[in-house]
Amino acid sequence: MIAREIEDLLRDLAPQVLGALVRRYGHFDLAEDAVQEALLAATTQWPPLPDEPRTWLIRVASRKLIDLLRSEQARREREEVPVAPSGPVSAQDDSLILLFMCCHPALPRTGQIALTLRAVGGLTTGEIARALFAPEATMGQRISRAKKTIKQSGVSFAMPAEHAERLDAVLQVLYLIFNEGYTSTSGPVLARVELSTEAIRLARMLHRSLPGDGEVAGLLALMLLTDARRAARTGPGDMLIPMAEQDRTLWDRAQIAEGAALVTAAMSRNKPGPYQIQAAIAAVHDEAPTPDATDWEQILALYTLLDQMSDNPMVTLNRVVALAMARGVATGFALLEQLRTDRILAEHHRFAAVEAHLAELAGDLELAAEQYRSAAHRTLSEPERRYLVTKAARLES
Repeated sequence: MIAREIEDLLRDLAPQVLGALVRRYGHFDLAEDAVQEALLAATTQWPPLPDEPRTWLIRVASRKLIDLLRSEQARREREEVPVAPSGPVSAQDDSLILLFMCCHPALPRTGQIALTLRAVGGLTTGEIARALFAPEATMGQRISRAKKTIKQSGVSFAMPAEHAERLDAVLQVLYLIFNEGYTSTSGPVLARVELSTEAIRLARMLHRSLPGDGEVAGLLALMLLTDARRAARTGPGDMLIPMAEQDRTLWDRAQIAEGAALVTAAMSRNKPGPYQIQAAIAAVHDEAPTPDATDWEQILALYTLLDQMSDNPMVTLNRVVALAMARGVATGFALLEQLRTDRILAEHHRFAAVEAHLAELAGDLELAAEQYRSAAHRTLSEPERRYLVTKAARLES
């Protein structure tokens, strides 16, 4: 097994091992430290893989945690848990419980999301900071405070009886994990399939637990409809291929059918929320047999509705594109100019990429090439940078 495959396996198993330790011992913060040490041990000792990788990790992490508990003899919490196990640690998958635990209502929303992305998603502090548009140092402080609050709360490791007060944060966390997996915010690869796959797995678990919740169904549908295009997103050399140029025969029609059925059923039963609307947009794209057949008026209407519900700047940028496609490039440019006053948004690589796309549609190839290069300079994703530089070079030639 190559190093990359081991890394993916460890990322998948990490939240399951953390959940098992917290269920048995408590001490969320120390358990996370123990799991990190076990993961480090695995990277030096694998391959060969043990027969039961998760059991191996749980056993090693348990020993590390016991050592950490012994080193804190003066703390009161040490008296509240056994120093040695009275029986084996459960190897059941506690990922969903861990997800809700990290979204404890004692934490502010930003703390809930940051902690869960760290513990369940396995994202680094830098990746979380970029996903939430915050400085990395600030995000590190939020995660530390969140761990301390969880520790002091004495919360039991069990699925909460009332989901409602935590569900919004849980959904946002799964959404962010999926997005980071589908399009990495930094690094040499466009996608981190292990992250998007884990997000879908957790969303399925959540949907089974809450089958009547429209937004849970909407989020799962959105993930399926988006992930269905994965095989067509890249070409030779991991070069990014935009949706309009993708080979649609490579799209996963079974996933598209499942996602479309989920969102259609959810919207027929519930007042649509943001995830259902995003899923509906994805369904319109996926069900168009060709790019020219895309119903941009419907997409524009859905983005307008979504923009009224959300303060997400990426939604507004997507509405700019939909407006340009449905009503003409000039109307798209007019809205983009209004957004330029938002300095943080205007400095994001996606803003420059959208401006480049509109300029290309308008035939202003010089401006388009300039903005594609500007977007390439700002992005931290190497595959995106290669694509943007290539686009600029083609327009200049």
